[in-house]
Order: sequence, then C-alpha cells, then structure tokens
Amino acid sequence: MKRKQRKKSKTVLSLMLLFCLLAGIQYYFQQPKQQPQPDLQGPFVDALKYSPVIQEELEKVHLATYTPVLVAIMQQESHGKGGDPMQASESAGFAKDAITDPVQSIEAGVSYFHRVLTYGNEKKVDFPTIIQSYNMGIGYIDYVAAHGGKHSEELAKQFSNLQVQKNPQQYNCGGDKTNFRYPYCYGDFTYSTKVLKNMELLADTMPVAGNKDKTGKPF
Repeated sequence: MKRKQRKKSKTVLSLMLLFCLLAGIQYYFQQPKQQPQPDLQGPFVDALKYSPVIQEELEKVHLATYTPVLVAIMQQESHGKGGDPMQASESAGFAKDAITDPVQSIEAGVSYFHRVLTYGNEKKVDFPTIIQSYNMGIGYIDYVAAHGGKHSEELAKQFSNLQVQKNPQQYNCGGDKTNFRYPYCYGDFTYSTKVLKNMELLADTMPVAGNKDKTGKPF
C-alpha cells in the first residue's frame, strides 16, 4: 500500500511540475515583446530620434520597412536638425524652408518618397535612382528610365546639366566654382551614394531596418 502511495505521489508531483512548466511557457509568449530601440549615439543621434515618427508615418502607406531609408535621407538632408529635417518644403509645393514643424516635414517627406518610389517602380528603375530622385525630382526617374534604368553619378551629372541650362542664373552653386558640384549645380549628383552609405552605417544601430539587398533596398 505504501509503495502505491509513493508512486501516486510521484505522479502527482510530476504532473504539477509539468503544469508549472507549461504555464511558464504560456506566460512568456503572452508577454508583449519590446521593439529593439535604435542606439542613440554618434553622428545619427538627431535623425534617429525621429525614427518612431517616421515609421508611424510610413505605416500609413504600408512602407514601414523603409524606415531606415528615410532616416538615412533625413541624415543627408539636415542631420535631423531644424524645423524641416526632411527638407520637404519644396516637394510639398512651398518655398524652401517654409515648413517649420518637424512632424509636418516628415509627413511631407514620406508623401514625396511614396510618390517617387511608386513611380520609380512603375518605370522599372533601380533603387539608387529612386533615392537620387528625392534630391533631383521625379524627372530624374524619367531620364534614367530612358537611359538604361540604372542610376550612375554620370547620369546624374547629365541630368543636372540639362536643368542648369534651363536656368543658369539660379543653378550656379552661388557662383562658387570651388563647390564640388560645379558646374552641375542642380541637386547633388553624389546624393544617392551618400544616402546608401548612411544606410550601411545605420544597419548596426537600427534593428528595425530589416533585410536589404545589395543596393540597400529593403525587401
């Protein structure tokens, strides 16, 4: 009889331990998982502070995976400083620096990025072209599409030169011939290269960035 009681007690104890284990596993998986936070250090500190706002705005157009792209663009545009950190005033139809609210700037910047991304995909250009068109305007997409579909700094120079010829008084680098862009003073022909480099540097500090192909394009 005692042997049966000991065997029954062991069975009950084993069942209790199994129940506690299962309850612990269930509790673990039911807990809300905290999203990894970007490392707010280094040269990207100010731009990274806006990453939650950027991601929230991108989620509205189902483009949240492009958050690191917009942070990299912001870094290139303003280092995350000023009232228009996305430098989106002109793309929104206003005068330069007319936007003074960073949230409005992000809304306008995301809207314009969505536009160039959609159009760029329709025209089947590569992702660096889409990045460059944030700086040079949507016309750059048409130009690249007509010249092979792949961005290069040489194509960006050619497109810049065409715009300079249309308005040489406006696009003259302020008359500064030592400016690295001169005489290609419409936009920055190195813009895409710089933004993609920013994305590489951000990769280790933004776990939210997700996967990227060899051009830096999220997928």
